[in-house]
Formats: sequence, structure tokens, C-alpha cells
Amino acid sequence: MYSLSIIIPLYNEEKRLLKSLTKLKKFIKQNQKEKIEIIFVSDGSNDSTNKIINLFIKKNKKILKSFLIKYKKNVGKGYAIKKGILKSKKNWILICDADMSVSPNQFNIWYKNKKIIDKNKAYFGSRRHQKSNVQGSIIRIILGYLFTFFIWILFNIKLKDTQCGFKVLHKSYALKIFKKISSFRFAFDIELIILLTNFKINIIELPLTWVHVNEGKLGLFNDIPKMIYDIFIIKIKNLK
Repeated sequence: MYSLSIIIPLYNEEKRLLKSLTKLKKFIKQNQKEKIEIIFVSDGSNDSTNKIINLFIKKNKKILKSFLIKYKKNVGKGYAIKKGILKSKKNWILICDADMSVSPNQFNIWYKNKKIIDKNKAYFGSRRHQKSNVQGSIIRIILGYLFTFFIWILFNIKLKDTQCGFKVLHKSYALKIFKKISSFRFAFDIELIILLTNFKINIIELPLTWVHVNEGKLGLFNDIPKMIYDIFIIKIKNLK
């Protein structure tokens, strides 16, 4: 048996939620013997996201312990994840994107195959692991490689995939680290890696099955320049 908090950041996800929640419900039904809580964090959603989540929670309260954290202003994915993790109660913490491009069942595969055993390590899903099964666009794959090279040059981070939204942490260090997180948008993964390294937490990259889902929230022209700016801010902070 395991004890798991699943953190799901949300921002205007009404178009993708129904399929994602179907996957999530299936996962919960198959693992009712486990101690699982779902923490949805709505990062300033102004569509019907909150309504859909509240209805899901109400309908499944007999089989699922879950709750919704919501606030009016859209701050960023990193901030939403931070809010969720600081409210988590279970031993293991899974960060999972709302589109479920990686099924929550991937955690079970890792756990049952004894890939997740050490509470003093962090486990990152990697789309560039040689054993991963990835279905995505060529453009995004190329951009991913370029971004990895860029991060390696700036921070000497040798991970193959820093940005995959499927990560497993342990509460023994996660709460301390996330109290220090100050990058609130898509670049928060880089600050997380730096903080894990500073805390001497080894990061293990694991293979997964990843299927691209449309309607993503990372805009190539709007968000990537902001992300690069945030990364340079992180770099400047770490030079002090």
C-alpha cells in the first residue's frame, strides 16, 4: 500500500477536463485500497472549470477524497502547484498535468516495478528516456531538445527532460522546498531542480508513456519569452 497526494493545476480547462476526469476516476476505482487524495488547484480559471471540478468531487465523494483550491487571479502553474503541495497530507506527492497526457496509472507502474522506493530521491518522468513511448509533434520534440541544451548551458543541469509535468516527490523534503519556490510560471521546474540539488536530493528520470493532448496552455509566442525571462531571473538569483 502507498499514501499518495495527486496535485493537479488547472487554468481554464473546460475543453479537456471531461476526458481527464474519466481517466482519473478509473485510476481511483482501480486503487481504492490505497490512501489517495486529489488536490485540484484552479489558478484563476474564469470558465466552467471550477463548476466541473466541484460536480466531480460531489459525485465521487464516496470513493474519492478530493478538494478544490481556487483563487481569482491567474498567477501561474508553479504557484498553483506550490499551493497544492503545501496542503498535501500523504507521503508521496504526484504532480500531474490536467490534460493527463501521462496517465496517473504511470505512478502504479513505477511503484509496482520498484522504481519508486527511496524517500530521499525525486522521480521525474522523462519523454526523452530511451524506454519512453512518446506520441507528440516533431516541432515540440525539437523545441524540447533545444530547451534542454539551453538549460544545460545556463545551469549545467544534465537532465534530459526538465519540463515533463509528471513528477513524484516525497513529503519529507517537498514541503520545505516548495516553501522556497518563488518562480510561479512555467519556469518553476528549473528552480525546483536547483532547490532539490541544493537539498542533496537526487533526481531519477523514469520512462513513461506520453500522448500529446491539444488545447495546451503553453503558448510558443506568448509564454516562451516569459519563460526565458524567468529563467534568467533564476540564474541571477543563483549567482548571488
